[in-house]
Amino acid sequence: MTQWTIPPRGGHMDKRTGVYLQNMTGHEVEERLKHNDILLVPLGATEAHGAHAPLGEDVFLVCRMAEEVASRTGCTVAQPLWYGSHPYHHLGMPGTVVIPEDTFTGFVRAMIAGFWNMGFRKQILLNGHGQEYVIPTAMHQFAKRYRVPSLLLLVNWYHPIREHFKLRSEGGPYETPFIHADEVETSWSLALFPELIDMRHAPDNKIVGFLPGDHVDKAGNLLNRPINWYSQVGAGPVEVKAYIEGVVGRSSLARAEKAYEGVEQLLDYLERLVRDVHTAFPPGKLPPIEMVTERDREELDAVLRGPKQGGKSIYSLGYPP
Repeated sequence: MTQWTIPPRGGHMDKRTGVYLQNMTGHEVEERLKHNDILLVPLGATEAHGAHAPLGEDVFLVCRMAEEVASRTGCTVAQPLWYGSHPYHHLGMPGTVVIPEDTFTGFVRAMIAGFWNMGFRKQILLNGHGQEYVIPTAMHQFAKRYRVPSLLLLVNWYHPIREHFKLRSEGGPYETPFIHADEVETSWSLALFPELIDMRHAPDNKIVGFLPGDHVDKAGNLLNRPINWYSQVGAGPVEVKAYIEGVVGRSSLARAEKAYEGVEQLLDYLERLVRDVHTAFPPGKLPPIEMVTERDREELDAVLRGPKQGGKSIYSLGYPP
């Protein structure tokens, strides 16, 4: 694969022509579907990330990734979901907007249904926030409610490249493990959108835990400890008491070059994933109906055609979405 430009050359959210679904006319969407009907769906949050970083850091991370991959592969990017679900220890942090799990999963499920109804029946949900334990629920709710052929994949950006979060003592670039708005996440932000980071105000914090360090994992469950970071309550403090600055770790240690190799490897993986999906399921092709649903073929044929082709919308199978 060819080398990526890091940092990328700005964003695409306000460009008339480009990669974003909501910036396209209806005609442009229909033409795009003929050539590539894969949709990248960035999911993030609005939350405190320290005095040095934007509240939308999680969103900007996955959007810059998605923009680069879509520009190279021809797939489309949905404008992001700016608000996310949060674990209990995020409650009370100024700058953090906490969406209840049932509201969040219902919203994501409805997004999937709407995108499917317009023709994007292969969707890669690209998550940039600590809600990886919630999103699969929305995906499976969609699958159980509608039972239509589709391809839904969730990628938490930190999972495909686990080896790129190693500490210096392990041969990696970092002094501290990845947690939140810290050395690691800020380094990735500097690599992907340096114009939104102000390192003059980067704070540091001491990590607090109530149990020995080999039990509960940290962000992304990258340390392979027995208990996932979200599979505990009370093993550590709530952020509003221990990390009011919005940083769990040492953000002042961040450097863009620490993330460069990891960014390239992740973009390579995402490009390969999109191309593999496109090869396995070219435009208009879906997983075999007889293998993925028990619905009658006649009922499915109508929604697969869609309203514009004399069929029916996905909502004829159930509403609310």
